[in-house]
Amino acid sequence: MTKEPMTKEGYDKTAQKLKELKLIEKPQILKAVDEARQLGDLKENAEYHAAKEQQANCEKQIARLEDIISKAVIIDPAKIPHDKVNFGSTVVLIDIQEDKEIVYKIVGSQETDISQNKISFHSPLAKQLLRKEVGDEIIATLPGGEKEFEIEEIYYDDQ
Repeated sequence: MTKEPMTKEGYDKTAQKLKELKLIEKPQILKAVDEARQLGDLKENAEYHAAKEQQANCEKQIARLEDIISKAVIIDPAKIPHDKVNFGSTVVLIDIQEDKEIVYKIVGSQETDISQNKISFHSPLAKQLLRKEVGDEIIATLPGGEKEFEIEEIYYDDQ
């Protein structure tokens, strides 16, 4: 089994979502299935089929989250040095071609949220940044082509 690094915050968020699915959503769906079943002929019962589909989706989500939790290895980025890019590091990059500053936080794959500039340590950019230092320049091969970056700052931010 492949272990996945995750912050405590990411683990807690995943565990909370799993708990909500098991204790709130699943019982509500089961109740909806039972109520729809009582409406009669199941072949032409749209409510029943919709509820059964919802049940299947819920079960898939539960299985996926249980799998994530079973593989999780909680890492406290505060205890890791951030003199080089590491798991949990916030990295300030300069896009050399566009002379533009970009900030990314390196997180576990389940915590990725590009809207918050959180990228997975498995992502092509993060893989190329790991173990680099302030002042290092990299030519990152990304899905959209090559980009040249300079690392301006590396730090740990617990947010």
